[in-house]
Amino acid sequence: MTGSVIVGVDGSETAFKAASRAATLAEGLDAELVVVSAHITGNTEVVHIGNDTWILDDAEQALKLAEQVAVKLREQHPSVKVRPAAGRGKPQDVLIEEAERTDAQLLVVGNVGMKGLRRVLGSVAWSVVHNAPCDVLVVKTAS
Repeated sequence: MTGSVIVGVDGSETAFKAASRAATLAEGLDAELVVVSAHITGNTEVVHIGNDTWILDDAEQALKLAEQVAVKLREQHPSVKVRPAAGRGKPQDVLIEEAERTDAQLLVVGNVGMKGLRRVLGSVAWSVVHNAPCDVLVVKTAS
């Protein structure tokens, strides 16, 4: 298979469940796995605590989150090439843009928000299913 497998993460257990499934698929397809985290704002905040100064950057935090998940996935699937990525915007838009940019063959999302009012108002999974430039797998991560 050419192209990559894309999966979005947000730090939740359900997102990690989808990422684990995506890693298994990428391994079987001999494809690169891109772990993507989105951030809505481009904020950078400087926080002073005692003599310490912390710089909190949304983009940096999103990339760190993706890297943390990538590390866990590499441990579980050592033969898979896993690359973390982050983008600014709504999660569904960031995932679709990454899929377009990398000519992805598969985009993996969890099913959180696919039922009830959230489905009507629009979940990440619902939006990705209807707008992705590639095949989409919706992993049952929540009942």
